[in-house]
Parts: sequence; structure tokens; C-alpha cells
Amino acid sequence: MRIMGLDYGDKTVGVAISDELGITAQPFETIYRERWNKLRQTCKRLEEIIIEKKIEKIVVGKPLNMNGTEGERLERTREFIGMIERRTGLEVVELDERLTTMEADRILDMTGVAESGRKEYIDKMAAAIILQTYLDREKNS
Repeated sequence: MRIMGLDYGDKTVGVAISDELGITAQPFETIYRERWNKLRQTCKRLEEIIIEKKIEKIVVGKPLNMNGTEGERLERTREFIGMIERRTGLEVVELDERLTTMEADRILDMTGVAESGRKEYIDKMAAAIILQTYLDREKNS
């Protein structure tokens, strides 16, 4: 079963996709938009990827505050999740995403990606970390 991981942000959505066995997550692409509430083209692109890659489930990063409380970003993320569920009919799982962007930045640093070029990779790398965390938890449960 192939699973999609998403790192939802105000102007981007990082996308990662698992292999067909659901063992590893790979960064796939970053979808850009002008504002957080302009989602029509974002949803259209996600639907294209879902069909093309035969996605059966989606994991979305749950943006909690560092102290574990919920905030405005989580409210907007849940609106996005509802939209994706309605449009695709797929199960969408929320997964705590605290520190994933920092981890993605650390990985990009270790692999030698220049700071000036990281914006292109950071969101899809964060999505891959979210998805890999989910895959590992499922394997171990």
C-alpha cells in the first residue's frame, strides 16, 4: 500500500510518498500557493499525485505548539484535512510534526545542501520525516 505524507504550511505543502511496501518514505515535491486559503490548485495537484501513484492513505503533520497545545495553525490544518478527505475519500491520519522542519534542516545540512538552496527541499523533506515516522510506528505496532 502506498501512503502519502504531507507537511501543510501557509504557502507550501511538502509531499512525500512511500514505496509500494510501505517501508520507506521519499521526498516527492513541494506545492506552492500564494496564500494559506488558496487551496483549489493544491488539492487538484494532490489528486493528480494520488491517482498517478495509487495512494491509499494520507498522513498529515499535526502542528502542535512546542508545549503540546493546539493553536491556529492546527485549526487551518484540520480544515485542509477535511477538504482532502471530502475530495479524495481517503483516510487521513494526523501525526505530531513538532521539530520535523528542524530535523529536515539538519539532514540537509549533513548532506551538504547549501542554505541558499534549502527552501526548495525543506518542506518535502519534512513531509518525508512525518511519513517515515508513521511508517516506523505502524511497523512496530
